[in-house]
Amino acid sequence: MHTDTERCVRAVRSKDARFDGVFFTAVRTTRIYCRPSCPVVPPKAENMEFHPSAASCQRAGFRACKRCRPDTSPGSPQWNVRADAVARAMRLIQDGVVDREGVPGLARRLGWSTRQIERQLLAELGAGPLALARAQRAQTARVLIETTPMPLGEVAFAAGFSSIRTFNDTVREVFALTPGELRARAARPAGRRAPASGAITLRLPFRTPLEPSNLFGHLAATAVPGVEEWRDGAYRRTLNLPYGHGVVALAPRADHIACRLSLTDPRDLTHAISRCRRLLDLDADPVAVDERLRADPLLVPLVDAAPGRRVPGSVDPAEFAVRAVLGQQVSTAAARTHAARLVAAHGTPVDDPEGGLTHLFPEPAALAALDPETLALPRSRRTTLLTLVRALADGTLPLGPADDREEARARLLALPGFGPWTTEIIAMRALGDPDAFLPGDLGVRRAAEGLGLPSTPAALTARAAHWRPWRAYAVQYLWATDSHPINHLPS
Repeated sequence: MHTDTERCVRAVRSKDARFDGVFFTAVRTTRIYCRPSCPVVPPKAENMEFHPSAASCQRAGFRACKRCRPDTSPGSPQWNVRADAVARAMRLIQDGVVDREGVPGLARRLGWSTRQIERQLLAELGAGPLALARAQRAQTARVLIETTPMPLGEVAFAAGFSSIRTFNDTVREVFALTPGELRARAARPAGRRAPASGAITLRLPFRTPLEPSNLFGHLAATAVPGVEEWRDGAYRRTLNLPYGHGVVALAPRADHIACRLSLTDPRDLTHAISRCRRLLDLDADPVAVDERLRADPLLVPLVDAAPGRRVPGSVDPAEFAVRAVLGQQVSTAAARTHAARLVAAHGTPVDDPEGGLTHLFPEPAALAALDPETLALPRSRRTTLLTLVRALADGTLPLGPADDREEARARLLALPGFGPWTTEIIAMRALGDPDAFLPGDLGVRRAAEGLGLPSTPAALTARAAHWRPWRAYAVQYLWATDSHPINHLPS
């Protein structure tokens, strides 16, 4: 996109927010970079250059605009769609892997050499992994500076910087302000309620439109007691993070998602934000999705009635895989009951002074040694669950953001008790595959029949070829024809 100068100039002049995060506009005369929708008067075309990432702009010597704050743009939707190694690398960098494990750790996860990674990312994004991670650290630092009273020295190390000097230099270079000046500019207005001790409040941006009913309705209707809840207009849940645990509250707003995080270790902020964005599918491009689905005349009424549906994701692929097995051939209520029993018996207890959350969802290692006789499941389902958690625990079934989706599908199908439905629902919600499809799902088949679409799996799959690569979104629109609670925001 950033190489198509004419198209980029048109997007900047029309202030098209759909391209925020897809490319960045750098102005040669002011040495400032902006998002395409920046409200200032657009510069002359000959003074603009376009970059694929904020890190590329920073590497070229540009600083972030103080008006449009391009560092807070939604992520590029292409990293969700693409399954190649560059996309997998970007998902890992967004997850904070470079900060925790360095570039060698990133290379190890991808099976590449560090030189290959550097070359590929530089070619596509104009910046290597260290520069991309640096830009992300700068944004994390800004969030901590502006939303918490944490001492600036602690902010530096919590954001992933190796020294206070590097932290000061980076903030000054990226934002043209010192950390102290950033905090002073963000001083809380009089009368605004301060967050509870240790809480971090922020706004998660997205591309409009966003239809919250099925997104939050699904999360609330399937919430596991003790791990998730709907309270005071927000979806709340516990998070198991690399340095500790946390509790997040997410509430839909007109132009953003209100996010409130309580973390035991602030170094987990980047990772927690990345998980929340994946959970709510906030980097999606709803205009591109809906435009493709509207090409099918039978889907037009569904899309026009509630454009911008997202695919509910997961904060932990392993957790969702376990829950998918527990939900095989049972009702939503029964699946919640089975999961709640596992949580009470094997989950790690946590404190939640503000609500009713009590546990972290148990990790695969904690479930791998459980006694199958304690599970109130059919014998075949017990075998399926135990085989799954043992494969997750010993690493033979990787389900992370960098793992190949087709390989993960093949490994899942090789496990006993795994069929197309379970495999595809995991691909859709745990792996974030926007093209995952459930032609055999009862709700999808009923909706298809009601719309005049083919209702047999083979025929529906053939018809759905026209919906690619957005078949997972088509499933959301088809499910929405039912009156099930997953399609409605809780009161």
